[in-house]
Amino acid sequence: MRLLRGGLGFLLRPGVRFGSDRPLYQQGQSPSPRTREYFYYVDHQGQLFLDDAKVKNFITCFKDKQFLAFFFKQLKLNQSGRYQDSFPYLSPCGREHNYLRCDDRPIVFTHLLQGAAGEEVLSYCGGAERLVVPFQPEKLVMLPENGRVYHPGPAKAGGVGLVKSALAFELSPCFEYELGPTHPPTHFCWRDKRHTLTNELLQCIQDKDEGA
Repeated sequence: MRLLRGGLGFLLRPGVRFGSDRPLYQQGQSPSPRTREYFYYVDHQGQLFLDDAKVKNFITCFKDKQFLAFFFKQLKLNQSGRYQDSFPYLSPCGREHNYLRCDDRPIVFTHLLQGAAGEEVLSYCGGAERLVVPFQPEKLVMLPENGRVYHPGPAKAGGVGLVKSALAFELSPCFEYELGPTHPPTHFCWRDKRHTLTNELLQCIQDKDEGA
């Protein structure tokens, strides 16, 4: 992973302080022998950046699918005792610790694809077919207050993923609101089938938002 980062050195600053309650860090710092720490950020479009990149856009985000697949498959809740409040997620790579913070959720679904066996899958965070989960339309959740859509994600990364806004816009006509527009939708019509939404992710989303 270190080699893949080399070409982005011009985007780094020596360290970043986010405020009096946020830690100071330096990319590549070594808190103990042979241990290195790096810091990343995921935006609501699923783009991964070095956290202290001066510019965050499509040009500066990571695009190597092999790197992204390894990074996000390793991703889990940060229970390391270091930077847990500021960087709630961790992608370990041997003695290299890669800390991650995010705009909303660390997993962002960007495309709806057809899997090898013909099943539908959601691809996330730029990994294409390397990073997918089975599409479960009955488990989609839309929050009426902001229109954001969520779907189950990898359990060790929190269990919930955000659906990228462009994909959410494509899916939005399929929602039905039996309780009215101020409540989460109750049904989702997909492939000639009307799914009753479980809305089981709502509690998980609300718990995280309350703890943020």
